[in-house]
Amino acid sequence: MLRLTPRILPIFALILNSCGTASPAEPIAPSATIDPCSTEAISETVKPLNDLMREFDDASALASNLPSEQLPEAISNLQRIRRLAQDITPATCLITLHGHELTHMNAVIDTLLAFLNGADASTLNQGLNLAREQHDLYSVELARVLGVTLVPATVSP
Repeated sequence: MLRLTPRILPIFALILNSCGTASPAEPIAPSATIDPCSTEAISETVKPLNDLMREFDDASALASNLPSEQLPEAISNLQRIRRLAQDITPATCLITLHGHELTHMNAVIDTLLAFLNGADASTLNQGLNLAREQHDLYSVELARVLGVTLVPATVSP
C-alpha cells in the first residue's frame, strides 16, 4: 500500500502532472528535478548510506563478541557491507559523511584483522580509537546534514 507522506506528496503530484501528452508541434518542457541535498529530499538521499552504517554497526558489535575462530566469517560480512558502501556515489552534500563512514569501516576491519594476526595492545587501541573517532565524526556530520541537534548520551554512574 502506498502511503503519501507530506514529503512524498509533492513528488507524486509532480510525476502525475508530467504524465500528459504533448503534440509533435508542442515543445516538451524539461521536467523539474529535485535537488537531492534539499531539505525536502535529504532524509531520503542519506538513507542508503545510513542504512549501511547501521548494518555495519550491528555486524561489528556482533563480531566484537565472537570467539576468534568465528571472526573470519564476521570480517567477511563486514567487508561485504563496506564494499556496498564503497559502491555508492554520494550526492555532493554527503561526500564528507561518506568519507567518515568508509574510514570508520576500514578502521574496524583493519583492527579486527590485526587482532587475528596477534597485534599488540597499542596497535589495537589505535585502531579502536580511530574507528570510534570516525564514527563520532560520522554522527556529527549526519546531524549537520539532517539539520538536527546531536544530543550526547548520558552515562549512568
